[in-house]
Amino acid sequence: MSPGIPRTLLVALVVTATSLSLPAVAQAQADDDLEDRIEYRLDTSTVVDKYDVKVSVKGGVATLSGDVATEAQKADAARLAQVTGITAVENQITVKKDADQTLADRTKKGLNKSGEAITDAWITTKVKWRIVQDDDLDGSDISVDTKDHVVTLTGSVKNAAGKARASSLAKRTDGVKDVVNQLTISGM
Repeated sequence: MSPGIPRTLLVALVVTATSLSLPAVAQAQADDDLEDRIEYRLDTSTVVDKYDVKVSVKGGVATLSGDVATEAQKADAARLAQVTGITAVENQITVKKDADQTLADRTKKGLNKSGEAITDAWITTKVKWRIVQDDDLDGSDISVDTKDHVVTLTGSVKNAAGKARASSLAKRTDGVKDVVNQLTISGM
């Protein structure tokens, strides 16, 4: 055996192993992107946003779990999960008639829908996530600050609709008492 064969064989094995894992990495990234899109749709839906509906995506299949109060809400969550790239939705959401009371009890205790403490830092992170995920706010430069559950938005947006959308996303975030919108319209 010549000295070059083992090296060539090693290179071939590395290339083969790398190429085999690329589709898996690409699929995992695609699943993560789909999961983010669905989470955003669930989190900003006026029908199911207050419920702790969770989503996981594997191989293009979205699995929903959590609790809602009605069958209509369960069906709406499944509809929201049907985004381009999803091949199937497994709806494992449980309908619990006392889901609204559970949420009310958590709110009284200063907790969000999943039972986490609602702090200024939590609110800031959540509002930022909502803004970054929103296609209507692409190209905006928005800073978020929260003090005593009052959110202040500063920076710039493309138009008046973007300014209103940013306010709306912040106002509908758990724990927000008020929103001070200091955004300017830059007409980017």
